[in-house]
Amino acid sequence: MRLLLLACLRAQTGNATTAARIRNHLHAAGHVCVLKDAFMYESPTEIANLTSTDKFDAALAIHLYKGGRLLQGGRIPFGIIFGGTDVNEDIKCEEKRRVMGAVLGEARFAVAFTMKMKELAAAEWVDPLFTSEVKEKVKRAPGVHLLQEMPQDDLHAAMKRCFAVVNSSISEGMSAAILEAMDLDVPVLARNIPGNAAIVKHKETGLLFSNPQEFVVLSKSLMNDPIMEREIVTRAKDYVKKHHSWEGERKAYQNLLLRLQ
Repeated sequence: MRLLLLACLRAQTGNATTAARIRNHLHAAGHVCVLKDAFMYESPTEIANLTSTDKFDAALAIHLYKGGRLLQGGRIPFGIIFGGTDVNEDIKCEEKRRVMGAVLGEARFAVAFTMKMKELAAAEWVDPLFTSEVKEKVKRAPGVHLLQEMPQDDLHAAMKRCFAVVNSSISEGMSAAILEAMDLDVPVLARNIPGNAAIVKHKETGLLFSNPQEFVVLSKSLMNDPIMEREIVTRAKDYVKKHHSWEGERKAYQNLLLRLQ
């Protein structure tokens, strides 16, 4: 099967690595999967012309609004993969919410990375400004350094040299950085938001904090308790192997493709 995969492909982002991983799963099953950046297209007509000219059999899109809207009304069947922006941000806009509902109505299947994401989507149906704000705050924070994006291998090497990985996001779908840290035997401290709490169990597979003061207390406890650190790392590694293995994910996507035939 020749497949089109639409995603936001800005280099070294979670979306780009997720899309590449899914493409590899599909290639392993014998399919041809072509990645295209959703930001390069403006309307379903452009995608319809692309799928017709290049003779695609089916399509996948990451994010209902950013990618899925471009597949509406097309000649080929498609599946959709939820992104955190869908249920955390885009859903707040009436027009985007309407479009996302229409996309779900046409999709053969929808994939949610966590139960919380699935529940939010089910209950509701059946950006640059934020980046600039973060950069300005980092400039005023002593001891905090902002690094540019880097290749995944370099990032993993840097992570393994760290005492812990911190996720301070105020909005997450499923954090690939957290799962990668768990797999690399690095302790995780994450803000206690639904997306993070869905994959981090407090004091078992990581530590969850709700405010700066709690973060400081938990960080010190982790630094001063090597036994707790080892236990958290071990349980986190086991959790990733059991619930987020690439083998299981590959099989799931390969099975979902059968619905597009």
